[in-house]
Order: sequence, then C-alpha cells, then structure tokens
Amino acid sequence: MLVAFSVAPSGSSSGRNPESSRENPEGSVHDAVAAAVAVVRESGLPNRTDAMFTTIEGDWDEVMAVVKNATDAVGRYGSRVSLVLKADIRPGHTGELTGKVDRLEAALDQQEQYEGHS
Repeated sequence: MLVAFSVAPSGSSSGRNPESSRENPEGSVHDAVAAAVAVVRESGLPNRTDAMFTTIEGDWDEVMAVVKNATDAVGRYGSRVSLVLKADIRPGHTGELTGKVDRLEAALDQQEQYEGHS
C-alpha cells in the first residue's frame, strides 16, 4: 500500500517543548515536520517527501506504525496534532511509489508523440 500523509502541530506547546515556541515565534512547523520525516526515513520503508506530503510504501501494519510514530514525534511540538492521510491499498503490488509515476510519464510521452503526429 501507499500512504501519503501530512502531519503538523497546532495549539501551544503547553510545556511539551517550551523551547520551540521561543525559538520559532513566527509559528513555522518545519522543526516538527523534520521530526516526522526523520521517523519515516529511519523506518527503512520506501518513501518520498514533497512540499505537501510524505508518501510511504509497505504493508498495512508497518506503514501505519510509521505514521503513528511520526505523529507522536510531531506531538511534542504542540498540544494538538493535525493528520491528513490518503491511502492506495492494492494488495500484491510493490514498487508503486515509483511505478505509478513511471506509468504516468510513459503516458505523457505517448500523448506527446501522438499529438506531434496529428
């Protein structure tokens, strides 16, 4: 399965990590997100992070455990955590983190070739 998720703290640190609010008065969440991404990368599962989401590939239990651990890591930066999650559950398929993009690029190439011959 593929799981794309975004996790961020909200609310005050309320004693959880008081240094984060003093060091980051503009409210940026990059330190919290970095903590989540570190958990993902340390998991060893195939993953990719972009400007909006981190996507992980693996079986249900291992992927959900990583999402939980990443959410817990972010929880140290605020009194609440917001989690957005989207899953593509396709048993028996692996390599889809890159496979889906490869198929898209091939379709775009084919489309360009077709349009070039019209």
